Amino acid sequence: MFRDRTEAGQQLAAALAKYKADDCIIYALPRGGVPVAYEVAKSLGAPLDIILVRKLAAPFEPELALGAIVDGPEPEIVLNDEIVAHLHPTEELLRQAAERELKEIRRRRQIYLCGHAPLSAKDRNIIVVDDGLATGATARAALRALRRQGPKRMVLAVPVGPPDVVEEIRAEVDDLVCLSLPADFNAVGAHYRDFPQVSDAEVVALLGACREMVGRKQEN
Repeated sequence: MFRDRTEAGQQLAAALAKYKADDCIIYALPRGGVPVAYEVAKSLGAPLDIILVRKLAAPFEPELALGAIVDGPEPEIVLNDEIVAHLHPTEELLRQAAERELKEIRRRRQIYLCGHAPLSAKDRNIIVVDDGLATGATARAALRALRRQGPKRMVLAVPVGPPDVVEEIRAEVDDLVCLSLPADFNAVGAHYRDFPQVSDAEVVALLGACREMVGRKQEN
């Protein structure tokens, strides 16, 4: 049980200390992954960016993910095969869900990046951070989109996740760090004492603070 996302990020940063000497970029999955990733970036002295991913919600069950879509020149869609096979969504339903979430991704990009260009993962060591894994659909979509950029090494780091999902997604990365693998996993928020919604303003503030930190480091 983590106190909050800040504590989870600090514990995750300690587990990732071996990457401090590497030329890393930390990518957060907003919004919940940003406070966790900020602590990692601060500890490693690394730049922080976001990878914009949205869940494709199942009809009538918004908490159930049909899959996920990630922004990019060619948006990446990753479907949860088990849930899709059970619900049999139509191609039109999937198309509408994707269009709806891409609209939200464009809104968030405009707000969060404040005119800054996304960082390129090409030939870099990258660490993708979220506040936890549930189905793994959003993380998998993000990883596949980043893989297309040609990073040198890919790491996924999360505080908590179900053992089966963690094992399934391990093949997507060069290294995976997960602090807690509860057999009775229910939902990510159940493993935090304090798990409020992260606001857009908090995301913008943390990204800005990290840019200032990296800027001061480069000046010195």
